[in-house]
Amino acid sequence: MLTPRFGADGLVACIAVDAHDGSVLMLAHMNAESLARTIETGEAWYWSRSRGELWHKGATSGQIQRVVEMRVDCDQDALLIRVEVGGDGGCCHTGRRSCFYRSVDLGTGTGVRLVPAGR
Repeated sequence: MLTPRFGADGLVACIAVDAHDGSVLMLAHMNAESLARTIETGEAWYWSRSRGELWHKGATSGQIQRVVEMRVDCDQDALLIRVEVGGDGGCCHTGRRSCFYRSVDLGTGTGVRLVPAGR
């Protein structure tokens, strides 16, 4: 039974991964309403912390995320959704496919390497 443990802020972290190749696309947050809408519609809805409002991913960009599978971790305080992305297939507002486009040198914590836009 799904009984998510929302944080003190009323949110739970949600990782979106590509349903076809498993690549991590983005991390966002859901509140009870966005989680319910996601389950009801089969499309990803999030809570925008910066705007303080519900956010239907892709509503303006065309990058609708159709949820293929939803998983919850053992503590039920994090979600993972496998999605098929509409539009140009991107997820990041920077124009990249994934929000995780920076690589950090683990030896020093510096030397950030950027993946080119469009990947």
